[in-house]
Amino acid sequence: MTEDIKETPNNCQNCTTRCGKLNVFDWLGDLPQGVNTSDIVEIQFKNTRKGYYRNSNQLPIKKGDIVAVEASPGHDIGHVTLTGELVLIQMKKINLNPTNYEFKRVYRKVKPLDIEKWEEAKGLEHETMLESRRIASKLGLNMKIGDVEYQGDRTKAIFYYIADERVDFRELIKILADRFKIRIEMRQIGARQEAGRIGGIGPCGRELCCATWMTNFVSVTTNSARYQEISLNPQKLAGQCGKLKCCLNYELDAYIDAQQDFPPTNIPLETMEGTFFYFKTDIFKRIMWYSPEPNSPNGMVAVSVDRVKEIVTNNRKGKKPAQLIIEDLTKKPKEIGFHNVVVEESLTRFDDKENQQKRNKKRPNRKFKPGNRNNPNKQNQSSNDVK
Repeated sequence: MTEDIKETPNNCQNCTTRCGKLNVFDWLGDLPQGVNTSDIVEIQFKNTRKGYYRNSNQLPIKKGDIVAVEASPGHDIGHVTLTGELVLIQMKKINLNPTNYEFKRVYRKVKPLDIEKWEEAKGLEHETMLESRRIASKLGLNMKIGDVEYQGDRTKAIFYYIADERVDFRELIKILADRFKIRIEMRQIGARQEAGRIGGIGPCGRELCCATWMTNFVSVTTNSARYQEISLNPQKLAGQCGKLKCCLNYELDAYIDAQQDFPPTNIPLETMEGTFFYFKTDIFKRIMWYSPEPNSPNGMVAVSVDRVKEIVTNNRKGKKPAQLIIEDLTKKPKEIGFHNVVVEESLTRFDDKENQQKRNKKRPNRKFKPGNRNNPNKQNQSSNDVK
């Protein structure tokens, strides 16, 4: 039975519960014993909830084991995700000081009875969430309960909810405690955290980043779309959570670096041909498009960034160049290098019966003729004559 208990979701290969979202590679795990002297272990519970506990009993636990840990009240059950000196590095990463942190204890490795009770508690979470939503709706509370997490000993439950404003849920807690006979803890989360806990498929066709690998959420603004010349369409910029997509920040730094030497776009270009107004930019090709009419694509002209900077400098000196562009950037350059010399033929060329008959007529007759020099009978005859 102990071997079955060690087989945890963190070790599975085809898991769809996002159990490995916060998984950390233990690059110190192959060091000899005696080097990893820290007795602090990292325990992961449902979804993204993690905690740090002290192995005061010096239990022989390793990554992947299921253990019972101290809770208030009772005990909780979770998976060991990290041990050794790397735990202290992880605590420093999230700004936790081991000297001031109040560590709770690791009680023991789980027993079969603990596993059964834990599984029963997890089986009640979905029905508890639905029932709590009905109760909150009857009380007229402007909140949405997105998830419920039972403690391992089934004496306490955490209700995760989202709300746009302050909610007085004291009456709700009384009803829930009387209904389920457990201690209630209400924990407010944001829309992004809720999407990460629920999961889903994004418009890119892959699983949501917040449900797979993202551990912290950076604020996303519409400036991220403006820097990347993306159309400000709320339906396309919003993610599954209804907020701006987190992926708008992924390439933002590259776009900002590429535009460092770009001239301002609110300055029109004065030439002898007329005045041209900015319309759009191709950032990585370093091309800016200008139009003779403001906010109109009619007659757009592609101008290189260096040429725009040159015209702006001349305009500040009171000079107007004779023409806007020196060379047309929209023309495709001549192809240099290899060419496709293979003539493409029709895919239906074998379906035409007339062409097939012509090919049969042109095909040489490979039967041996009496006068053919390659006739083997003739060669044999000549050899007999020599004899």
